[in-house]
Amino acid sequence: MKRQIPPRKAVTAMRPYKPPLEGRREKLRLDFNENPMGCSPSVRRALAKLGTTPISAYPEQESARHEIAKYFRVSPEEMLFTNGTDEGLNVVVSTFVEPCQSVLIVEPTFAMYRFYSELAGARIETVRYPDEMRFPTAGVLAALRKSPRVFFLANPNNPTGTLVPPAVLRRFLKAAPKTVLVVDEAYFDFCGVTVIPWIRRYQNLVVTRTFSKAFGLAGMRLGCLFVHRDVAAIMRKAQSPYPVSAAALVAASAAVRDRSFLARTLRELRRGRAVLEKGLAPLQLPFFPTAANFILVNFGERMKEVVVELSRRGILIRDRSGDFGGAGYARITFGTPAQMRRLLAELKQVL
Repeated sequence: MKRQIPPRKAVTAMRPYKPPLEGRREKLRLDFNENPMGCSPSVRRALAKLGTTPISAYPEQESARHEIAKYFRVSPEEMLFTNGTDEGLNVVVSTFVEPCQSVLIVEPTFAMYRFYSELAGARIETVRYPDEMRFPTAGVLAALRKSPRVFFLANPNNPTGTLVPPAVLRRFLKAAPKTVLVVDEAYFDFCGVTVIPWIRRYQNLVVTRTFSKAFGLAGMRLGCLFVHRDVAAIMRKAQSPYPVSAAALVAASAAVRDRSFLARTLRELRRGRAVLEKGLAPLQLPFFPTAANFILVNFGERMKEVVVELSRRGILIRDRSGDFGGAGYARITFGTPAQMRRLLAELKQVL
């Protein structure tokens, strides 16, 4: 009998993350906050032109780096490409967090903040959202007085949709100058609030963006980190030399050129949001205000039944009850008006 080599204690103690990614292609996917309209036709054309040499060679990043940095109004030295935002979070932890140092998280939030911190052997400090889903500013300020090594903050937050205003973010930066504040702006395009320009003033600020949401490139796995250029040079030492693929670079460059597609996407999703919120009211289903491309709905005791039955009818929404101690919350990504009408019609039948 072969003896198993024991893994690190941090890995043994971790809870596995199991995203429901299989069997989704033919369904209306309103569960992962992807762009239900897909990606820009310009992206598909650019990928079709990708020749043999770029595929067989290690990717050259500089041309895409300059173009995408210009889109985000930063210098190339202030930006790092990452294999999705997930890898960007890992780079932050690998750069700044030693085992047993503390990491602050406001929960419920994006699971990967805890995942990479626990993997590094960090101590997780948490502040919880109250039942009314207001951001717990006082609790965060109290936790920051202990100078945690890193504070991960999704803004807007997933799954609550809460937006922390810039004035409060500035208070956090001033309250904890020895803490790395990571502001995850995955849903920036749906709210328009950003602190990217602040990276030149605050060397303890890291901002993340992704191409997985509004741009519709989740399958390409491309994200960006924005940070003071001196800190960026240090963080690159903790990253592999080829973190993103040639296809991802081509897709992202084409995506930022097609601003009309992005504008059309945001316009359609705003219209879809209005349809959904209006349709939920007569069903007497409570939901929370949101600054992102999704909404958190309380289905009560019937939530799991609703999720399963909608899936059977070809519509996926995300069960988030585990984040709230068993309450009946599910998260629904906004789609086009037609997609939201389809969801509402099926939901009425289920209920």
